[in-house]
Amino acid sequence: MKIRLVLLALLVSYFFPAISQDRFVVFFTDKNNSPYSLANPLQFLSQRAIDRRMNQGLAIDISDLPVNPQYVQGLVNAGAVILNTSKWFNAAIIQAGSPAVLNSINQLPYVNIFNNVGRYGATGSSSQVKFEPLLERTGNIGLRTSSGAASNSFNYGFANDQVNMLGLAQLHNQGYTGEGMLIAVIDAGFLDLPLMTCFDSILNNNQIIGTWDFVDHEADVYDDHYHGAAVLSCMAANVPDTLVGTAPHASYLLLRSEDAGSEYLIEEYNWSVAAEYADSAGADIINSSLGYTLFDDPTQNHFYSDMDGNTNPATIAADWAAKKGMLVLNSAGNEGNSPWNYISAPADADSILAVGAVDFSGTYASFSGNGPTADNRVKPDVAAMGQNTWLYSPYSNNQPTMGNGTSFSSPVLAGAVACLWQAWSQRSNMEIIQAVKRSASQFSNPDTQLGYGIPNLTLANSLLNLEEYTLPANLLVHVFPNPLGADEILTIVFHAKNSKQATLSIFDLSGRLVTRSNFETVYGALNEWKLRHNLPNGSYLLEINDGTASVVSKLIRY
Repeated sequence: MKIRLVLLALLVSYFFPAISQDRFVVFFTDKNNSPYSLANPLQFLSQRAIDRRMNQGLAIDISDLPVNPQYVQGLVNAGAVILNTSKWFNAAIIQAGSPAVLNSINQLPYVNIFNNVGRYGATGSSSQVKFEPLLERTGNIGLRTSSGAASNSFNYGFANDQVNMLGLAQLHNQGYTGEGMLIAVIDAGFLDLPLMTCFDSILNNNQIIGTWDFVDHEADVYDDHYHGAAVLSCMAANVPDTLVGTAPHASYLLLRSEDAGSEYLIEEYNWSVAAEYADSAGADIINSSLGYTLFDDPTQNHFYSDMDGNTNPATIAADWAAKKGMLVLNSAGNEGNSPWNYISAPADADSILAVGAVDFSGTYASFSGNGPTADNRVKPDVAAMGQNTWLYSPYSNNQPTMGNGTSFSSPVLAGAVACLWQAWSQRSNMEIIQAVKRSASQFSNPDTQLGYGIPNLTLANSLLNLEEYTLPANLLVHVFPNPLGADEILTIVFHAKNSKQATLSIFDLSGRLVTRSNFETVYGALNEWKLRHNLPNGSYLLEINDGTASVVSKLIRY
């Protein structure tokens, strides 16, 4: 017998000292002899999912193939109950009732290894706070409105602050309200959603196009936890003059991966399976207001050193989702005031937007999980309103209420990003992410609380509107002072890649050219230019192009 088999046999006796139903993830060695073929992707991907890949130049590869059904049947024959399968991990999540079942599974030639990921029917005892509490609406809290509210497409009502903080109204006014975008919401349940009048619009217009519960393995996601319904309302509520979400005309997939009654590693694999479902259905965006650090079984606990973007199962799955062309937004977590302090998985993934929380004034919310990642990357990436966020809950009697948590800052931004991507549907997920980051309030000086800061979607739209906008080029540019005062001279320090000349262009936020100048450059050297100006007060985009690439920076004149 192989050494691997001996070790696993010893582990079996540890796994089953007093419990008869444990859950495991079983990893397979390959996808050989699969009945599925990359030549016929419609066997396992929707046309919408295929189109997303084609639009972004992404190949369909072996990771897209479902798990070999013959391997799955082999687990059943060995006595396992199949809970879910994961094509990205090439694995099955199973329930096994005895050591004999695991011994039989271990003999299968296509089984690589298996790990314990949770117990069946166990009630959680972890002290970890999974969700921040909702706040009761008080009668003397009035609507906050802005001077421009009357000219907007929507009167956002109580949501005015959280929408306008992101500079979203201009996109809404241009007709970009999420229509045609598909947002997958991965959460803990959507309790009593059909009874909530704030969702009448999306229900009547058939904007919920699919549901699935990966915990209870059924289509009904409306009989579990309230959290997902509250999260969804931040995007999809549409009650004019009372509360309008950030993407009221988007379509939604409602997916339950979280068992709120306990905390085991199996939920991270459930998260992956839900993300795979979203991918196959053709979702553009995933919002996940979930996070994982500590578990009811301490042997499964994560450590801060695990927050490196490559270790935790949900983190790996989030990056897989990004590789498939989806844009993932995940809450940074609510551990800022706890001994943990840092972000949670999968917020540490490197190709997603991890969203921290601020209050209505843009001030850091103390509960919001902090960065950096264990490998010293900027996290959270950005922030949105997550303290005293206005939303609806199954318990709020069809009236707006408030909630605290990055659980709500993430969907507020997710809906806004959906509107931006609707306007730029031919751009890739990573181009949208870069534009959102570059538009943020502290892009030039990120920190560990808000990352790059609070995005401005109007500015992000203008960045994408520049014909020569690219992902950040390998150019060095420093602009100061910024913000720029009335009598100050604008100084640009620029490392040129071309020995001839560079062009400096300044645009307003609508994309209109304000001024343009040409400067002679010295190749491979730092070039310093000084520019006198007569710019009115406001925000601008400054673009430098040396003929090989361009860099765009934000400039504020006060």
